[in-house]
Amino acid sequence: MMSEMINVFWFRRDLRLEDNHALFRACSEPLPVLAIFIFDTEILKEFDNPLDKRITFIYNTLHKVNTCLKKHGSALMLKHGKPVEVFSQLLSDYPIQDVFCNHDYEPYSEKRDQEVRTLLHEHGANLKTFKDHVIFEKDEILTTEQNPYTVFTPYMKKWKNQYSLRSHEIYPSEKLLHKTIDAGHFIPELESLGYKLVKFSFPSSEIPEEIVKNYHQTRNFPAIEGTSKLGLHLRFGTISIRKTVARAFHLNEVWLNELIWREFFMQLLWHFPHVENESFRKRYQFIEWRNNEEDFLLWCRGETGFSIVDAGMKELLETGHMHNRVRMIVANFLTKLLLIDWRWGERFFADHLLDYELSSNNGNWQWSAGTGADAAPYFRIFNPAEQIRKFDPHMKYVRKWINPDGETYPKPMVDYTFARKRCLELYKQY
Repeated sequence: MMSEMINVFWFRRDLRLEDNHALFRACSEPLPVLAIFIFDTEILKEFDNPLDKRITFIYNTLHKVNTCLKKHGSALMLKHGKPVEVFSQLLSDYPIQDVFCNHDYEPYSEKRDQEVRTLLHEHGANLKTFKDHVIFEKDEILTTEQNPYTVFTPYMKKWKNQYSLRSHEIYPSEKLLHKTIDAGHFIPELESLGYKLVKFSFPSSEIPEEIVKNYHQTRNFPAIEGTSKLGLHLRFGTISIRKTVARAFHLNEVWLNELIWREFFMQLLWHFPHVENESFRKRYQFIEWRNNEEDFLLWCRGETGFSIVDAGMKELLETGHMHNRVRMIVANFLTKLLLIDWRWGERFFADHLLDYELSSNNGNWQWSAGTGADAAPYFRIFNPAEQIRKFDPHMKYVRKWINPDGETYPKPMVDYTFARKRCLELYKQY
């Protein structure tokens, strides 16, 4: 219990002390700051595997944050429950003036924040939110008619023009940590929350400069270490998007474009929240998918008989990662050649990808299925064999994950020519 008025900083998907916008704003105020993280039980419902590696990543990151705060004589408060209920209890325990946090744009997050905002207002407090994990948000990049962009290329051009015209502030929150306080709480063991710590080597947040410089030449070849693997760190905000984009802006335009795609999908989800569960392109909302469950399970297990598809699925199941080119191939295969609803694949990726982010995952699946904004046209159907010839000609990636020459390796589950024709006939009906 405290008698002195305090502010609260609420960690969400911004698990770092450096260049954290809302943390900087909170610590710039006169009042002391209590830093908290809430294991949101509503979100945890989606993490129904007690061995989910992402929970371990979050937990380990929180320990690192806490260790750093302790050096400044403070500590992190960790709570478990529904945020509105957690804040209801905090308001009875502490005299809180304001709660600071960074914007989140997903439909559930908007609803959650409104509930907390209403609760705080009833107690004379405010929820103050700030832009942190994108460069441009909401209505900052619009067409000349003041509409949201639904095609990437003009959005990207406008984005770059806006970026080059602005000065981009860094928020040195790490220099103000002396303003944070220790409320005398200990971080509980992860097992008490129903999860187990998993021993796993997570991708580094440090990306070698040579990978960035050569990204445009290597990014499509899965056998090469040619991508940043920063998706996990961008998802949970363990790195600053401002510093990441500044680096990309000066080193590699193709890598920068990938970061802009991330923001394109985020603004699509914010402007068109229905895409979470429905096709962006209404004409494909009621497409008659085959949705054969046996076919889906073969795809999930990486037993389709198409080696590049199976290798990708094995990589995902083992590492929680899949090379971006291969993601497109396996998604195109599921939706176009097997005619299985993109939502089935999107959900499977959500359950297994370390770097799962709703907007990007949804946007890319709808792109592959031809149902989304600026999507691949319905007649773009990847030939898996041709994809190997182009991007894994020596089968190095494929052989790393499977043995396509083994006696037990399955025969192709479908004939490509037949499946392609079937797909074209179906899509032409809409």
